[in-house]
Amino acid sequence: MAEQNSGASRRPEPPAVAGEAETLLGFLEFLRATFAWKTDGLDDEQLRATLAPSSMTLGGLLNHLAFVEDYWLSLNVARVAPIEPFASADWDADPDYDWTSAATSTGAELRGRWEECVERSRVIVAEAIADEGAAALDLTVTRWGSDEQLTLRWILVHMVEEYARHCGHADLLRESIDGLVGE
Repeated sequence: MAEQNSGASRRPEPPAVAGEAETLLGFLEFLRATFAWKTDGLDDEQLRATLAPSSMTLGGLLNHLAFVEDYWLSLNVARVAPIEPFASADWDADPDYDWTSAATSTGAELRGRWEECVERSRVIVAEAIADEGAAALDLTVTRWGSDEQLTLRWILVHMVEEYARHCGHADLLRESIDGLVGE
């Protein structure tokens, strides 16, 4: 069985007393670190392992969450073009490209892509807060490809929800691979 808390102790604790932005970002960073811990140290084959009856893999989760970071913060908030391979993907031919294309990438490529997208997201949010302060959470953007209006607050809460859900998936997948368990 894998060591239970090797990565758990490196996760940043969300602040117990802080403003709204700091609390939201604290929980998002905690969940990002949890996800990194759940995918750390695995080789390419382990990142492709499934747990019946699902076809979900930890590698697919890495790629999907890279896309989620890129879509919500880079594309919708900063209006920056997505990174490759997402920018040139044929989404009409494969609407689940972020999941399915992970099988053709190495673990190093998947981790690097996810880390790059997370860093881009951090910079985008930090710049918005530096420019607007607490009012940054009220910044409204038009969702890409629609007329739907969303606030940065909504996007950050959605990111927390997305990571929380997928950290649960990562818990089950990782335990089935090498026995690593823990919150």
